[in-house]
Amino acid sequence: METNEQGRSARKRQAIMEAATGVFMEKGYSGTSMDDIAKLAAVSKQTVYKHFSDKEKLFSEIVLATTDRLDGMIALVADVPSDADALDENLTRLARQFFAALTQPQVLQLRRLVIANADAFPALGAAWYEQGFERVLATLAATFQRLAEDGLLRIDEPLLAAHHFSGLLMWIPVNQAMFHGGPQHTQADLDHYATAGVRTFLAAYR
Repeated sequence: METNEQGRSARKRQAIMEAATGVFMEKGYSGTSMDDIAKLAAVSKQTVYKHFSDKEKLFSEIVLATTDRLDGMIALVADVPSDADALDENLTRLARQFFAALTQPQVLQLRRLVIANADAFPALGAAWYEQGFERVLATLAATFQRLAEDGLLRIDEPLLAAHHFSGLLMWIPVNQAMFHGGPQHTQADLDHYATAGVRTFLAAYR
């Protein structure tokens, strides 16, 4: 059973991580101090250092913690039915779920933050990609392989097909967000991208 002290420690750690996420996204890595984080978390700087040995360690933990949020996306990708009559509908639904997960403002902000610090922390950037979006792509590739084996798709390179599918969907809204500093699309835009992307994908792979 968790003791009161363990519970307080866990709550403080969570408060520090939430505060750090907000400050890093607002000020960037170099513009953030441990004092900023301690103030926002309402703890002492000593408490911050008790949980995280330095700013780099804290930054790494909050970045990698976000990859767990893709577990639901991975489950959805793996669950596309082998139904020839509803293939367009099922892939379009999946495309809309991609948008819902990957165009959230906080996800886009974190993407910018990781990219901005990729030269300083290349291993962290690689780990974030591998534990996050690369897992989604690998699962999508396995799903496309299954659909091909069931006769619904014609695919020689499932992983390449997974990249094509995600690229057709995400190229426009993600690039706009990266360069314009925020979401530039409406829900109607995303619905259009989903429908057009799936139609183009199936023109090549069905």
